[in-house]
Amino acid sequence: MTTRTDSSPAPDPTPAPAAERRSWLRDHSELGVCVLLLALGVLVLTDALTMDVDITQRGPVGPKTVPIVVGIGLLVIAALLAVDVLRGGRGEAEGGEDIDLSEPADWRTVLLLSGIFLGAAVLIEPVGFPVAGALLFWGAAFALGSRRLDRDPLIAAVLSLITYIVFDKLLGVPLPGGPLMGVL
Repeated sequence: MTTRTDSSPAPDPTPAPAAERRSWLRDHSELGVCVLLLALGVLVLTDALTMDVDITQRGPVGPKTVPIVVGIGLLVIAALLAVDVLRGGRGEAEGGEDIDLSEPADWRTVLLLSGIFLGAAVLIEPVGFPVAGALLFWGAAFALGSRRLDRDPLIAAVLSLITYIVFDKLLGVPLPGGPLMGVL
């Protein structure tokens, strides 16, 4: 038997309810994926069931079949995953080959890439795909750490032009050409 020599009160062995709830949520964080899958399944099913299609279809499989199957699949997977998590199943931590998983996320890079992507989406109509794509490719290279200002813009422009020509001219997928519309 040990006796306490200091005058501080003994710690309370019962945790606070908020801390207990937080701990339970942290231990069952995979339920967030279940909620996401459930919401996505409901969205897909709602969209599929309210789809306006021509009644005169040929064959037993119509345009609603695949979205309904996908929506039901999402709901089933959400339910099975929730049951597994509530029974104590845990997802295995991802083992990265070249990633130190103990390091925090690089939010600066994520925000830079998001801004570059949104900027390209806004610019694609007024300046065309070749220019917006070049800015997208060069900006992504810059955000990911490349600082070769002599090489990166040239590679981005060539890659964007090749992508434009392959999709717009060879595959017939119309892309906005912008000022280059008459040139190419």
